[in-house]
Amino acid sequence: MDIKQHPTLSYKKNKLHLSGTCIHSITKELKTPFYLYNVEALERNFLNFSNCANDHNIFEPLVCFALKSNPNLNLLKSLKRLGAGADIVSGGELKQALKAKISPMKIVFSGVGKTEEEITLALNSHPQGIYSFNVESVEELEMIAKVSKKLNKVARVALRLNPQVNVKTHKHISTGGKSHKFGILKSDIEGILKNKKLLKNVLLVGLSIHIGSQLTCLKATEKALKELSNLALACDQDLEFLDVGGGLGVPYHPDEPLSSIDEYMSLVSTTIEKYYTSKKGSHQRQPRIVFEPGRYIVANTGVLVTSVIRTKSSEENKFIIVDGGMNDFVRSSLYGAYHHVLPLNKRSGVLKASHVVGPICETADSFASNRELPPIKTNDRICIGDVGAYGFSMSSIYNMREKIKEYVIDKEGVLISHK
Repeated sequence: MDIKQHPTLSYKKNKLHLSGTCIHSITKELKTPFYLYNVEALERNFLNFSNCANDHNIFEPLVCFALKSNPNLNLLKSLKRLGAGADIVSGGELKQALKAKISPMKIVFSGVGKTEEEITLALNSHPQGIYSFNVESVEELEMIAKVSKKLNKVARVALRLNPQVNVKTHKHISTGGKSHKFGILKSDIEGILKNKKLLKNVLLVGLSIHIGSQLTCLKATEKALKELSNLALACDQDLEFLDVGGGLGVPYHPDEPLSSIDEYMSLVSTTIEKYYTSKKGSHQRQPRIVFEPGRYIVANTGVLVTSVIRTKSSEENKFIIVDGGMNDFVRSSLYGAYHHVLPLNKRSGVLKASHVVGPICETADSFASNRELPPIKTNDRICIGDVGAYGFSMSSIYNMREKIKEYVIDKEGVLISHK
């Protein structure tokens, strides 16, 4: 429960605050469970990311926020004002990005299952379509070319390399291995580059990688960047950009070892310089660097507030049963992920090992097991921390439960509901 060093959560006079705002005071009239985000924290994270890229002399960085992590429109509009682009994986996310007024020429479209309908929607969003389709197979490239020809357009594409690296993360969010569905193997990309027929009605503007999410070690990242750089050298044309993906980990657990944003940006800068820029020659056009962060930008900006329905004891097991469930927030159940569980109003008393569980008819419906918590009673409100990424976006109506509401604390400290 130690949050002394947490960037957004803190106790002041035993009241839990989110980036300086007392959660209880601003939400006491709201029906639980609900999501709560803080715009000031969001903007601080984004600027920290983009400024750090600039500090490491990364060329023309374009930060495309990954909508899959959190598509809340109020948050997207805030990021747009700061110059963010969007990393999307569906037609629905494209529509949401456009609704937030993010320029199509700052949108990259990833994902292995793009349909003709989605490709058409993207190409028609702007005279030049979108900034890039990050292509994940030869067959997808053929479909994009077919749709482009039909619309009398030229699609901007980047080939997503599968660098065949093993990353230190949960197996469900590792995406850079040979057995994963994502990306194209180097030999197949080399075949595409030699077969000019495959590049008709498309314009090759870049190369991309994305090897996984919640990356806590950068060894695989370095290897992937080296593979990307070597492949870029093999291209017989100048590239507009290299897309290095996203996935930088955040400290969910207080003892979790992590690489810092400074270490990450230093690695990106030095690796691309060593294996690509220095070998390409100063007379050649330098490609800009595209990033696709999601979790780093939004994870610690959000909390899930839920109320205690009742407590229950089963011999040595103490259960705290809350009105939020795994349908509202699934990371703990799906990945066994650690998230802080914190009472909004902290009482003094002996800490007791408790299981914090929801009402869903699944044993996996649990936010924490054997967590040392202060006294918590019926009707108390507690918060699940660091849920801004992959919280509401992964929620469902399982057990026929309604989707819960989202609220945002704006920069003036005013509470607004999501529209």
